[in-house]
Amino acid sequence: MELSLHMQSYLNKYRYKYLALYHALREAIQDGRLPGGIKLPSTREIADMYGLSRGAVAQSYDMLVAEGYVHAETGRGTYVTHAGYSPRHKMEIKDTPVKLSSWGERLISLPRGPADPAKQAEISFINQPLDMSHFPYEEWRSALSYAGGRKGNELQHKAPPEGDCQLREAIASHLRVTRGIMARPEHIVLFNGSMQGIVLLFQLLMNEGDTAVVENPGFHGVRRAITACGGIPIPAEVDRQGVMPQEWDSGILFVTPSRQYPTGAVLSLERRRQLLDWAQRHNAVIIEDDYDSEFRYAGRPIEPLKALDTQERVIYMGSFSQTMFTGLRLGYAVLPEGLVGAAVRAKSLYEPMSPGFLEQRALARFMAKGGYIRHLRRLTRLYGSRHEHFCNLMKEKASQLFELIPGDAGLHVYAHWLKSPEEYTAFCKAANQRGINFRDAQVYRLDEGFPAACFGFAHMEEDQITEGISRLIAAWQDVQNFA
Repeated sequence: MELSLHMQSYLNKYRYKYLALYHALREAIQDGRLPGGIKLPSTREIADMYGLSRGAVAQSYDMLVAEGYVHAETGRGTYVTHAGYSPRHKMEIKDTPVKLSSWGERLISLPRGPADPAKQAEISFINQPLDMSHFPYEEWRSALSYAGGRKGNELQHKAPPEGDCQLREAIASHLRVTRGIMARPEHIVLFNGSMQGIVLLFQLLMNEGDTAVVENPGFHGVRRAITACGGIPIPAEVDRQGVMPQEWDSGILFVTPSRQYPTGAVLSLERRRQLLDWAQRHNAVIIEDDYDSEFRYAGRPIEPLKALDTQERVIYMGSFSQTMFTGLRLGYAVLPEGLVGAAVRAKSLYEPMSPGFLEQRALARFMAKGGYIRHLRRLTRLYGSRHEHFCNLMKEKASQLFELIPGDAGLHVYAHWLKSPEEYTAFCKAANQRGINFRDAQVYRLDEGFPAACFGFAHMEEDQITEGISRLIAAWQDVQNFA
């Protein structure tokens, strides 16, 4: 094994070589660099490494054996004992704080996103990754094989910071057909998930002290991104028709018009036009996130803001995180022409080469051959059936507890609590004791709001949904019994 002991400093400190080696090894064991159970090099090997005699090495090993730091096994070698590590040595190291930038200080002061307690519950209505039994793995594997090229000759290729050109062309084609957005491939930039793109865009568009309008309730990650950049999030209230337009004094609006996150409200065409007019008057930019609206179970989707934008005011964000699988971290933005150059330069600062070229090229093939749209249709049928089952059962069994906000798309249902806030707190605790959980919608608000919940259903079989709702009713009975 290779063993780095920085021997010169010990040789300068100690008169005899065997003592220098002894102290070097002892300190490496004490601070955990040589963990318990690891085999030390033979006396010949370590003598050759550091220009010592085998006798000096053997003498050092004997001292370590005598003090219990190592033990020798006949015919096998010398091993570090598990008791050799001493945390006291580490405690002696002085912890000198590193001075952070103002951006760093803001970042570490921000609360983390809501913890996902799904693993603590027997049944969870918090969205989980796609069951891979429904994923067309053979088709995807074929796309990966194609992307690698014959005998892997494509594996050494790399993608530019903005992403693989074939995938950007496939995304542009997909958006033209499914969303009515006349996107040009050269206006599309790929990111490692949409969140990376959101943060980078705020860094490009905001100065410290600037404001940005966000929906309330809305995605908590956006608020953290704005605050980390030194900006001030301004809440915009949401009703059953989505965000309520106002004359905000701001240069940025973040909005989810096709399916408001988290309520699921669809922004009316009239309000969409009002937002575009506001952006024009205020010389503002609208960031439109189209999260999870790919899954539509009824009705016709209204055109995205980007499809209505004639003034190059809208940035359209999309992602494959919900439609493919968890490990495929790919998001994208369709940018106004004047922002493309700056976004690519910023992206290249973080990533001179876009990572995951093989997966990008495979996804391009998967989309071009029709596999992606077929996959979406299969999932939409599956999730649509689960959505209908969940909504019907909640209306039948739990209508006295929750009012479901109607929606035709997405992977969760937003529901207003119909009892008192105190009863909601007791109900959440009782549900947890029954082995079930759901997302408290308070995490999506900038202020204190009346209780509401988000119920994910797409990851659950219908019998799990039925059992989960039965436990919710039982939890409410528990609350009444102990009232």
